[in-house]
Amino acid sequence: MFDLKTKILVVDDMSTMRKIVGKILKDIGFTDITEAADGIQAWNAVSTTPLAFGLIISDWNMPNCSGIDLLKRLRGDQRYKRTPFILVTAESEGHQVAEALKSGVDQYVVKPFNKESLVSKLELVHKKYAA
Repeated sequence: MFDLKTKILVVDDMSTMRKIVGKILKDIGFTDITEAADGIQAWNAVSTTPLAFGLIISDWNMPNCSGIDLLKRLRGDQRYKRTPFILVTAESEGHQVAEALKSGVDQYVVKPFNKESLVSKLELVHKKYAA
């Protein structure tokens, strides 16, 4: 599992969803959680925060800049190319999953989800980067 001091960015246009994900992360023991309401705010947080985020958990469908667009921007920038990224969305159609994988997502969580499913995805992402 990720170090509990890992700096995490939770991105979702719905404050309720940010709070749900944040609560799950806090219940696990994470303490450094930042929130953003869309991909633009997330990009600003990533590019202006002195200490790098060790994980980004983002919704797909958001106004201004979607989660998939944020992911593509991060993967296109050498500084953030290897930032672990989990996409959370209600979208589960094959072409959308394929687009996310092609864009470099590390894991994909379909809403609705529970603590156990998010923890499972966190563990998979951690194993990928710890290897």
